[in-house]
Amino acid sequence: MEEEKKEVTEGKGWNVFKLLPSCGKEAANLDIIFACDGASSVGQVANEVAKDLTVRGVGARMCCTAAVGAGSEAHVNIGKNAKRVIVINGCANKCTSKIMQQKGIKIDYEYTISEMNVKKAPTLDFDEKDVEKIAEKIAEDVGYNGKA
Repeated sequence: MEEEKKEVTEGKGWNVFKLLPSCGKEAANLDIIFACDGASSVGQVANEVAKDLTVRGVGARMCCTAAVGAGSEAHVNIGKNAKRVIVINGCANKCTSKIMQQKGIKIDYEYTISEMNVKKAPTLDFDEKDVEKIAEKIAEDVGYNGKA
């Protein structure tokens, strides 16, 4: 295992302790998170919440929403094979949910940042307190019980 990590990361400057579980190989054992990463404040909050939940080490792993939208069979199958699917939309357009629905991916939990008292603004800036608050709410809803 250590040899494998070294081979995968050697010369790439990656911290081997930060490598994520392979969502393609382990989807059935993972909650897969698909999030917006749109060019607005709420899109950025959605992406940061997905990252937060992923690094907690509670069996959640974000996956590439754009790849699903583009029809990548591997990524669509990750969603279809996931233990549970968590969707985090940025705004009322709910693009992430629509992508999952179009590809036949069942959504177990669906959130929309702009409906959670976060104003959509044409900026990439966001308040870290919004990220923390929403990540905690989702963690509570899906049963992560504040595990870090």
